[in-house]
This record gives sequence, structure tokens and C-alpha cells, in this order.
Amino acid sequence: MKEYNVAILGATGAVGMRMVDQLAHSTVPVKSLKLLASKRSAGKKVKFKDQEITVEEATPESFDGVDLVLASAGGAASKKFLPEAVKRGAVCVDNTSAYRMDPEVPLVVPEVNVEQLKNHKGIISNPNCSTIQMVVALQPVFKKYGLKQIIVSTYQAASGAGQSALNEFYQQAQDYLDGKEMKANILPTASDKKHYPLAFNLLPQIDVFEDEGYTHEEWKMIHETKKIMLNDMDDERIKVTATCVRVPVPVSHGESVYFEVEDKSATAEDIKAAIRDADGVTLQDDPEHQIYPQPHTAEGHRETFVGRIRPDLENKGSFHLWVVADNLLKGAAWNTVENAERLVEQDLVRVPKDYYQG
Repeated sequence: MKEYNVAILGATGAVGMRMVDQLAHSTVPVKSLKLLASKRSAGKKVKFKDQEITVEEATPESFDGVDLVLASAGGAASKKFLPEAVKRGAVCVDNTSAYRMDPEVPLVVPEVNVEQLKNHKGIISNPNCSTIQMVVALQPVFKKYGLKQIIVSTYQAASGAGQSALNEFYQQAQDYLDGKEMKANILPTASDKKHYPLAFNLLPQIDVFEDEGYTHEEWKMIHETKKIMLNDMDDERIKVTATCVRVPVPVSHGESVYFEVEDKSATAEDIKAAIRDADGVTLQDDPEHQIYPQPHTAEGHRETFVGRIRPDLENKGSFHLWVVADNLLKGAAWNTVENAERLVEQDLVRVPKDYYQG
């Protein structure tokens, strides 16, 4: 079996550390592993299987001899280093927003559009965490009954904004319980003018506001869904709209999804059957025994959990469902490694002649 020289860019971050663990438990045959991060993280020791690997500072030369790069170091780092990696012959799977809407870069969730991997020019992009779990849940419905419309409201965990936001959330919770003032410097988004506490609160803003009052996170969910499911970010065959909310949960995003199918004969039991048989999905739908997906029980799992499937009693052919997934695993690290597994399986860990040059 062919083995691969692998590099993880952003190896010491919350997602990067999980990439190391997911890679260790994957089918990717690793010949060697290089862990890359910023200068301040260089020198740290990270365990991979039975090895202890020293983290190195990322430079363009770091990618010499590397076959496969898994990246989660932020968009600026991906823009700087991934074209350099591709020039040196590495195929990159990127977990940042840097390339998601680039028409030359496939945006891939393996359970939904794995066939797009064959179109890569050296870079494959991971979608936004909230988009990933929704399309995994809806793809089996789309294949069998078609989709006309999706309306999603998200309940996104603090960790989706990074480790520093999660740490601040924990500190706010402790301060609140201790009767102290809660300080906020990061959420709803670090780059905006005002910041609010997340502990014991809800923030109906994720990322900055854009046109027509939508946030960038909502824009991403709309257009990424279309690119993944229809291969065109502006395709109007499925109408998609979103409201994204940050909630005081450490890990795992929840989503309330309302959707309309094309085949009006579909029943709630049909929808459940389609989802039950889908790859990467676990159906947890037993209202009689109060069985449904929860962030607490989804944390640490690769699967996407779906439940509360029921019809809209006022509109035939429309349904509700509730979907939960670990945003740091299926929403990030595992989806990245899963893409790497599929690249290996399809013998696509090679850079084409017309490689991505930015």
C-alpha cells in the first residue's frame, strides 16, 4: 500500500489537535507526519499514535516532500501557504473560509458530493461547520424526494468561534455565578464594534452584518448549500435562507431545519427511512421515549444526529427536523480527514498539471 507524507497546518489549535487524533484513527496510510503552526507554537510536543512530534514553524519550504496537507490555521495562513504547498506537489484539504467560494476549488462533504474531489486542482475546501451537518442530513431527502426550499435556524456552540471565545465563555459563566461582571472582548465577532457576553445569553449575530441585514454566516449557509448540493452557489432550484444564533453551549451545533420537498407524496415516515439509511447519519427520533439529538451527547462523535422529524400540518410536502453534530469533528477535523481518506481511496493524492495558482 502506498504511504503518504502528511502535514497538518495549524496543528496546535482546537481543530488542528483534533485533526491529529482523527488522522491517527483514519484509514490514511501515513508514512510521516509534520506538524506546522505559528512561531509562538513551534517547539511544542504533540502525540500521534506512539510518536511524539515536535511542532515546527510553518514556512513555504515546510511543504517540500509533502504529499497531503490538512489545514486549519485561519484564512490568511491558508492563502499564504497552500498555493506554496501545491507548487511543491502537495494536495491540500483546507478547513478555513479562504477557498470555499472559489469556483476552481471543490467544496466537499463526502456523504453529499464526493464526486467533486476528482475536479481538484490541488486544493479541496471544507464547508462551514453549520452547513456541513445540514447538508448531510438533507442529502438523502434530496436524492429521493427532491428539495424546493430550506429554512434553517442554527444554535451554534461557543467553540465555533475558536478556543479564545470558548475560554471567554467559560470565564463569563464563572463570573456570573460568582456575582461578578461578565467581560466580553470577542463575541459576537471580534472584528465588530461591540461585544456581548455569551454566558446565560443568546447572540443572534455570527460574523459581520452584510447586505439586507444578513450576517456573513447566514450568507455562507445559503451559498455553500447551493454549491455543495447543486454545484452552483447561486443556483435557484433550491431556495435557502438562514438565521444563525450563537448559544451558551461549549461544543456541538444544533439546527432547526424546515424544508419543502418536490414529491408531495412523501410522508414523515418516508423522510425518516431515507435518513436512517444514509451514510454518516444516526437517526435519534423516538418522541415517546424522549429520544432526540442533543449537543451534550453528540460531542466527541463523527456522526451527524437527526431527530424530531415531523410534517408541517398546514403545508403538504413540508417537514421539520432537528440536527446536531460536533462542530469540531464532523464540522471541521473529521470532515477534513474524511476528505483525505476519499482522496486516498480514489488515488487522487496528486496535483494536476493545471494546478491552482491563486
